[in-house]
Amino acid sequence: MAIDNKRNRVCPVELAGPLEAGIRRWLQDPRKLLAPFITEGMTVLDIGCGPGFFSIELARMVGPTGMVVSADLQDGMLRKLAARVRGTDLEERIHLVKCEQDTINVSQKIDFGLAFWMVHEVPDKRRFFTELKAVMNEQSRLLIVEPKLFHVSRKEFEATTAQAEDAGLVVSRGPRVWLSWSAVLGTA
Repeated sequence: MAIDNKRNRVCPVELAGPLEAGIRRWLQDPRKLLAPFITEGMTVLDIGCGPGFFSIELARMVGPTGMVVSADLQDGMLRKLAARVRGTDLEERIHLVKCEQDTINVSQKIDFGLAFWMVHEVPDKRRFFTELKAVMNEQSRLLIVEPKLFHVSRKEFEATTAQAEDAGLVVSRGPRVWLSWSAVLGTA
């Protein structure tokens, strides 16, 4: 997705360390947060995957018959994730995709998608949601989670979900996530 101003600046690779910090696992436990959405064998998209905080747990959750498509705009984030799973059984379940400035670059149909603390970085949200809708199966769900502090106000989050609705997605309340707004988007 394009980056056209400071508001839409992507988190640099150099700051990836805190994205994996131990306290985060306690505050935003991937398994606890995602268990209601994930079953074994699913194809899952982790858009804006960063160094893989959610991708790795998603790969465990979908099991050996499932797949996680981990997509990010930055090669450095994808390299960090690749290094973390190299030589493990998760390496074959996680497929890395390099997004482009104006496209997520994913065409494979998904059963579930996660966009965690990254939608505020996307300048053209309507286009982003339209592209995501195109890869969602009929029963797919997309969980979006946005940070409250210093990034996204309630008004901005409501504007984001309105753009998702404009793209043809159905918005419902998401789970409670520490210091975050959340919504679940579906195709029907």
